[in-house]
Amino acid sequence: MSTMQFQFNTDSSVMGTADVARRIEAQVRHRLARFTDRLTRLEVHVSDVNGRKHGADDKHCTIEARPRGSRPIGVTGKAADVDAAARIAANTMAERLERIFGKAERHRRDPSPDKQI
Repeated sequence: MSTMQFQFNTDSSVMGTADVARRIEAQVRHRLARFTDRLTRLEVHVSDVNGRKHGADDKHCTIEARPRGSRPIGVTGKAADVDAAARIAANTMAERLERIFGKAERHRRDPSPDKQI
């Protein structure tokens, strides 16, 4: 089975250093580790909405996950710093994937009974 791709993007206003990319990738991979065999790709985009002007929750982290054979799922975390925004987005994505994959598992295990007329 092919490995999951990971792509990290940042806009010019966020420090696009390798350190930020490495930290956020490690954090997102760790949080979503139990789903990686079911995903073909994770795309993370970090942006600073206000640029040089500072503001509350102006750092956004959007994560798009692509489950095998299914539509992409996107979530966004907003916080005062990129690490917190990534943490929020990764937690939200984990909850969404849990619901989606959990529902698929339940449907596979529990076939609905034939309806009686």
